[in-house]
Amino acid sequence: MSHLDDILEEYEFLDADERYRLLIDLGRKLEAMPEALKTDATLVRGCSASVWVYPVAGSGDALHFLADSNAAITKGIVALVLAAVQDQPAKQVAETDIAALLAPFDLKNQLSSNRTQGVPNMIALVREHAARIAGG
Repeated sequence: MSHLDDILEEYEFLDADERYRLLIDLGRKLEAMPEALKTDATLVRGCSASVWVYPVAGSGDALHFLADSNAAITKGIVALVLAAVQDQPAKQVAETDIAALLAPFDLKNQLSSNRTQGVPNMIALVREHAARIAGG
């Protein structure tokens, strides 16, 4: 069972307010991202909050991401996106349908549209980084 499956199992039993708290907790548990990595190059476009995503080499051919946001809920959404692909081979990450993996969370109906509008851009950036690293 993946980390994302564990999160979904808990998420499904929570009411809306508890789901917000779960997302905030996920965001708090993200590995700290050094301020020096929060640049224009790592900024996710189209998010209402500032979101940064940066890939680092993990062990073997695994890809590890650092991420941060200046908004608690958005940071939790980033953590959810990363839970789908964290520490997997770059080629696998590039080919993963992250949106399909997140579909059971029904974020569009759980959160306001301005909180979810940047999710496809987060996913695209993660997959683009992975494809570049897998191809490079």
